[in-house]
Amino acid sequence: MAWILLVISGVLEAVWATALGKSEGFSKPVPTVVFAVGLALSMTGLALALRTLPVGTGYAVWVGIGAVLTAGYGMAFEGEPASLLKVALLAGIVGCVVGLKLAH
Repeated sequence: MAWILLVISGVLEAVWATALGKSEGFSKPVPTVVFAVGLALSMTGLALALRTLPVGTGYAVWVGIGAVLTAGYGMAFEGEPASLLKVALLAGIVGCVVGLKLAH
C-alpha cells in the first residue's frame, strides 16, 4: 500500500509543480488553488508512505516520478524543447526508480 501511495504522491508532485508554473507567482487563482491542494495531498501521501518505506528510497522515487512527469508534460504540452537525449535521460530516471523499487 505504501508504494501505491508513493506513486500517487509522485504524480501529485507533477501536478503541483506544473500548477506552480501556471500560477504566475500566485497571481492566477485557479492554478494557485490547484498548486496548494496538490502540494498538501502530495506531501501527506509522501509522509504516510514514509511510515513504512525508508526515507532515502521513498524520497528518491517521489522526486523521480514528479521530475519525469513534469518534464514530459512540459515537452508534450508547453513547447519545451524535446530531444532524443532528453527523452533517454528521463527514461534513465524511470529505470532508476524501478530499480529502487526492485531493490527494496
